[in-house]
Amino acid sequence: MSLLTVIAGCNSSNPSDSMAVNAPAAQAVTPVVQATCPPITILDGTAVRRVYAGGAKDDPSKLVYQASLSDTTRSCSMNDATLTVNVLAQGRLVPGPLSKPGRITLPIRVTVKDGDGEIFSQVTNFPVDVPAGEAGTQFIFNNPNVAIPNAPGGASRQTNVFISFDDGAAKAGSKKGRRG
Repeated sequence: MSLLTVIAGCNSSNPSDSMAVNAPAAQAVTPVVQATCPPITILDGTAVRRVYAGGAKDDPSKLVYQASLSDTTRSCSMNDATLTVNVLAQGRLVPGPLSKPGRITLPIRVTVKDGDGEIFSQVTNFPVDVPAGEAGTQFIFNNPNVAIPNAPGGASRQTNVFISFDDGAAKAGSKKGRRG
């Protein structure tokens, strides 16, 4: 066989000739249906946490630290039975006059309600390091395992995710809040 014959085979005018060798079979495409991913609301009453030394309250000279939650985002994945929400929130921790460098643990609660019924509630003790001599530090809270019952098409339109600092007395179902 001559070189010219081999080259001519590569330049065939029939596309099926050059594509016939080991051509992959066409894959069936499964349509992706977007599910409803519930919004996140930061509860106004517990979006800021202030800790004072010695049981003092509202005395700026006794403030150990102040932490706040601000922006949020989420992503969702689902299977037949469960919708899993990956909850993220940006926060800031500002040391007070009585603060010391080191680790501070912030109790952050994630609650999911469907209408008036609570379907998920979990407190995470989230560590934040306060560096020496800093005026404050930012943190990103993440709970990737907020698992709730799945409905066809995702969560119902009445399902909401709430995030707050847990002070042991706050009700996560309070209607006042900011959506992130």
